[in-house]
Amino acid sequence: MKKLEMIGQLADLKEIDYKNTLSISVLLELLIEKNLITRQDFAQKARELEAATLAEIILSRRSQTPVTSSPSPLNP
Repeated sequence: MKKLEMIGQLADLKEIDYKNTLSISVLLELLIEKNLITRQDFAQKARELEAATLAEIILSRRSQTPVTSSPSPLNP
């Protein structure tokens, strides 16, 4: 029964994802049609946000990496 519930939840998530994607596409198309933004503006901002996100991921991974310290001459 648990497997059936998980399959149902997955189907629900797929439907929600589809509706969210459709909504974003509609908003983008309306903004472009009304000349509020261009596709190039959108693409540039997407690249900027992706680069920022990747930089944050890299920084967070570096901060999670354990640092091995060598013994101090004062405290061997």
